[in-house]
Order: sequence, then C-alpha cells, then structure tokens
Amino acid sequence: MKECLIHENEKISVIMGIYNCAATLPEAIDSILNQTYKNWELILCDDGSVDDTYQVAKRYADDYPDKIILIRNETNRKLAYSLNRCLEYATGDFIARMDGDDISLPVRFEKQLFFLKEHPEYDLVGCAMQRFDAEGFSDIIYAEAEPDYYALRNNNPFFHPTILARKVVFDGLGGYTVVDRTARSEDYDLWFRFYHAGFQGCNLQEALYLIREDMAAIRRRTFKTRWGAFKTTLFGFKLLGYPRWWIIKPAVVTAFKSIVPYKAIELYRKWQKRSARQK
Repeated sequence: MKECLIHENEKISVIMGIYNCAATLPEAIDSILNQTYKNWELILCDDGSVDDTYQVAKRYADDYPDKIILIRNETNRKLAYSLNRCLEYATGDFIARMDGDDISLPVRFEKQLFFLKEHPEYDLVGCAMQRFDAEGFSDIIYAEAEPDYYALRNNNPFFHPTILARKVVFDGLGGYTVVDRTARSEDYDLWFRFYHAGFQGCNLQEALYLIREDMAAIRRRTFKTRWGAFKTTLFGFKLLGYPRWWIIKPAVVTAFKSIVPYKAIELYRKWQKRSARQK
C-alpha cells in the first residue's frame, strides 16, 4: 500500500442521517468501526426517530467519544437537512456517506481513498453495491464507471450511500438543497449541481457496499415524492443546458412508475432475487 495510506494522514468524515433504524444500526456502525482505514470520524444525526434509534446511537457515541459524534433533530426534517447538520460538524479532508441499515465492507474506505489519491482528476468516487436481506445476498448493481456531464439524462451517476468525496465538493456546493422537491431525491439534485460546478466522479466496479433490501421503501415512493423528483429533473436539465426534448423520457418513466401497483414491483424484485441467487 502506498505510503500516504500507511500514515493515514487524510481524515474521513462519515455522515449518516438515521431514522427509525434501531434494529439495523449496530451492523451499520460496526462496519465503520471495522474499516481497515482508521482515520475517520462518524457523525450521526437522528432525524426525530420514534423507536430506539437514538438510544442505540448514544451507546456507541458513549463508547467511542473520540470517533463518533451524535446530534439530534427535534422533529423529522428529512435526509437533506440531517446531512447538512452532519456537515457542520465534519472536520475531515474527505466526506463519506453511509446509511443506517446498510453495511460497508472493511476495505471500502481504504480502496476509495487510495483511488482518489492516485487520481487527482476525480473529486468523488462511488462503487457497486450488492443487495441483501434476511435470506442472504442477491444481485450486484453497478453504476457507470466514468459518468460524464450527460449521465443524468438516463440515470443517477452515483449510488449516494457509497460515495467518498473531497470536502471541497460539499464546500463548493453548499451541501444539500433543502426544499420540498428534494425529499427522497436529495442526491439527484446534488449530482446536477456537481456537474454544473465542473466536478468529476468515477465508480469502482467492485461491490464494497451492501445495501439492505427494503421492500417498505418502495411504498415510501409516493406520487408526491416522484413528482418532486421530476421537478428536480426539470431543474437539473435546465441547469445543465440539456435539450428540452430530453425531458420526454423522464416524464414518461415518472408517469409509468406512479401507476404501477406496489405489489407488481415487489413481485418483480422477488423474481430478480431468486434469479440472482440461482446463478
């Protein structure tokens, strides 16, 4: 390993908004504690949880006072607001994301930081993710290796919880946008502004992140949140100067997803999981 990583001079600030995830939070935090790269701080913001999430987080913060910072919103303010609060406490040279129901593999930070140190032309690096649930692992999902300025025409260029970014990215963008349209699409808005500011990112084609399969999340994708995401698409396409007719595809996709029954989506995901586990 290169000397810059042996001495661990660069500090990583891990920002995590947590909400009603008491049952899964220990695995998530333990995966950070088990990282091979040790120069990190974990900043947790409880977003008004009504279960034992805050109590679980507090036990960890009490056990690791030099590594874990815990803050709390009095009411539920959504993820963008919570992550901005985390950023206020961040002292690291790099910012990493993590969700309270997922798992980072032990070498995630080491490999991502090594990549950014070796490739100064990139400001951010993500990675592939592998889905899992109580029955085991299923499929691996990949983001485009080198998404460019036009990547947002079709898809999110990065999986939000997998990213490691230079702090200058969040400083330059002023953090996340906190408005109604970014509820559940705060990352989508971030990527539009990321490319508009001239930043560049890359994705490692290795699954360094395990994402928990949450079928309940499908039901949280309401018409309101889908409409908000579409308004962000309108905002972003205009910001990046995309041709106006490009908006036709996301408009059709939004309309289609809004009318497809939740049960049909759940059945499709179950079929995908069975297929992945049979390979």
